[in-house]
Amino acid sequence: MLEAAGLAMSVRSSLVDEEAIKAKHDGTSTEPRDLALILARAKAQQVSSLPELPASALTIGADQILVLEGKRLDKARSRAEATDHLRRLSGRSHVLISACAVFRNGEEDWHHIDQAELTMRPLTDGFIERYLTELGDVALSTVGCYQLEATGAQLFQQVRGNYFTILGLPLLPLLEYFRTQKVLPS
Repeated sequence: MLEAAGLAMSVRSSLVDEEAIKAKHDGTSTEPRDLALILARAKAQQVSSLPELPASALTIGADQILVLEGKRLDKARSRAEATDHLRRLSGRSHVLISACAVFRNGEEDWHHIDQAELTMRPLTDGFIERYLTELGDVALSTVGCYQLEATGAQLFQQVRGNYFTILGLPLLPLLEYFRTQKVLPS
């Protein structure tokens, strides 16, 4: 999208240790919304501080937290854990909190937090196994073991919230920020 507008864009992974940040905040009064923003900020700040980036570069960091019955559910680390996650989500509602931060020269310019509520339909063990076999390792790369934009849509009976927030990036507020910064035309 930005490249279509004639803007140079590149993707860089941050070297932020997400698990260490989460562990630091476990057992504290840090709200899931705040933790999502802390992670997004850490990623954007780390990449924004790279010496090879031009001073005018805008760096976007994003993260997402899943909350089920008041508790954070992190990415599954194995197929067995993915099966357990889907069993726990089955027939229940959960909240996805997506945070985005934009940094320039290691300093924050803007941030936004949004959330969506998703209700998963009841899933049988057989369905979960077939679904995870079809999805493969992709299930381990997403916080809820699903991608709504792909076959994960079939897991849900109701979705409330912005589609892009569910995908992990509150895109519409980000685009508005870009327009205020004259990065995108108004």
